[in-house]
Amino acid sequence: MPYMKTNMKAENSLEPKGIPDDPRKRAKYLAIIEAALEAFSEYGYHDCPVSKIARKANVADGTIYLYFANKEEVLISVFQEKINRLITDIEELTEECTNSWEKIEVLVRYHMSSLGNDRVLANFLQIQLRQSSNNIRHGIAIPLKKFYFLIENFVAEGQKEGVIDSLINANIARKLIFGTIDEVVSCWVLSRRQYDVKELIDDVLYILRRALIVDVAA
Repeated sequence: MPYMKTNMKAENSLEPKGIPDDPRKRAKYLAIIEAALEAFSEYGYHDCPVSKIARKANVADGTIYLYFANKEEVLISVFQEKINRLITDIEELTEECTNSWEKIEVLVRYHMSSLGNDRVLANFLQIQLRQSSNNIRHGIAIPLKKFYFLIENFVAEGQKEGVIDSLINANIARKLIFGTIDEVVSCWVLSRRQYDVKELIDDVLYILRRALIVDVAA
């Protein structure tokens, strides 16, 4: 979910330390990450003091600052951990795929299912990350670009295989894929109507397939 160390230091941005190597510290760090995810989703980023995160993690307020410089760094670290986990899972799940469209299908299904099964995570990724802070934007940029690259690489592979239309701009295709997922999940999170976003996965894939796959009959 690689940090922008040089540029971030130059701009006084945040540079999260990442998961500690020591097992006990690692466990506490991950507990804080999960507590922060829940707290941000429950209270909203701006209305969530560090004390509420500490309470949910069952640690003293000061313990948070042993691992994170401030609340912004906590938010960035939660995103980094979650998006890196998502990327790792997708990479593992696509190892046995026979072509790149299958990889895209796995990515879409896994991404939407993961958020559909975890509304707390969905709320965090779709709502709480939409902050105006330059520090936050810089902090989430590298892992987000890594996820973008994963999608774009699947598209480029598919074009080489002859599965995806070679005339399509791979960068635009990536925006189409990610943008579709992002919009559908965001609408679900914000909707007052109760429905299962996972039921829309096949519709999303049908539209993307019609847009990207080579028409063999043509």
